[in-house]
Amino acid sequence: MYNIVKENELIHNKLNIFHNTVILNASIDKVFSFFSKAENLELLTPAWLKFKILTPTPILIKKGCLIDYRIKIFGIPVKWKTEITCWQPPHRFIDEQLKGPYKIWKHEHQFIEHDNQTKMIDRVQYQVPGWFLSPIIHNFFVRKAIKNIFKFRSNVIEKILG
Repeated sequence: MYNIVKENELIHNKLNIFHNTVILNASIDKVFSFFSKAENLELLTPAWLKFKILTPTPILIKKGCLIDYRIKIFGIPVKWKTEITCWQPPHRFIDEQLKGPYKIWKHEHQFIEHDNQTKMIDRVQYQVPGWFLSPIIHNFFVRKAIKNIFKFRSNVIEKILG
C-alpha cells in the first residue's frame, strides 16, 4: 500500500521514493555523454555538500564500476561508495550505494528522446537510518535536502545542456 506524501514522493514500508524530471533541449547522446563522465558530478552537486570524488579520474563508467566520494553532512565528513548496477547507454543507468549515509540509496537515471529534446528522469529509492527516529530525520532534514540537491542539479543541467 502506498501513501502519497508529496506530489513527487511516495513512502512504502519506510522506503522513500523521489522523482525528478527535466526536459532538455539536447540530444539523448549529448545528455548521456555528459552523465558518462563521473567528474561532472562535482558540477551537479551544491557547494554546501563539499562533494569530492576520491576515485582517481578519469573513471570508465560501466556496469560494476565502483566510485568513492566524500561529502559533508552538517559539516561532518562522510564517505560514500556507489556501484553502477545497470548501464544501458544512452537510455538508462543505475547507481546504488554500497557504503554511505543512507541505509538504502538506489538512483535510476532514465533518458528519453523526443523531437530533439531529452526527458531526463531521476528516480531515487532511499531509506534513512535512525531506527525509530528515521521518519523524523527524513521529514525535518533529508526530504528537504534531497529536493534542494535535485533543484540545484536541474538548474545546472539546464544551463549546461539547454
